[in-house]
Amino acid sequence: MDKLRRVLSGQEDNEESGLTQILDGSTLNYSTRVKWFVICFAAGVLCSILGSALLFLPGGFKLFAVFYTIGNVAALSSTCFLMGPFKQLKRMFEPTRLIATIVMLLCLVLTLCAAFWWQKNLLAIIFCILQFLAMTWYGISYIPFARDAVMKCFTTCLS
Repeated sequence: MDKLRRVLSGQEDNEESGLTQILDGSTLNYSTRVKWFVICFAAGVLCSILGSALLFLPGGFKLFAVFYTIGNVAALSSTCFLMGPFKQLKRMFEPTRLIATIVMLLCLVLTLCAAFWWQKNLLAIIFCILQFLAMTWYGISYIPFARDAVMKCFTTCLS
């Protein structure tokens, strides 16, 4: 358990500079990190559910796009409390999850562009679906061999 706490708090065996510690957020203790992770993640889920409910109101496509995107950003940001924002950004752009990160961030922006700038509701919904798929693919990249298992299941179902 201590090793898990050290990894999540960013206290690895090597020495870190003061700036790196601040950027990693390692000034927060473990229980505070977990509490804010849960709060931020729950807020993200709540925003996504609220956005989905607003979809069925007249003219609710824009609100849906905004709340769903805010929910995904909040859920993604929640992990910054566990490992710190600097380490989160470093891990987001590792080669194993680079494509998922780029697709996810692009879909976040394109969802809002489709809803507000281009005024295309169907396109906004398609980008929200792509947001969900990209967030899922990004999330399972943190689980060892999960992507391989999903791909094997997918190819087995198709054949």
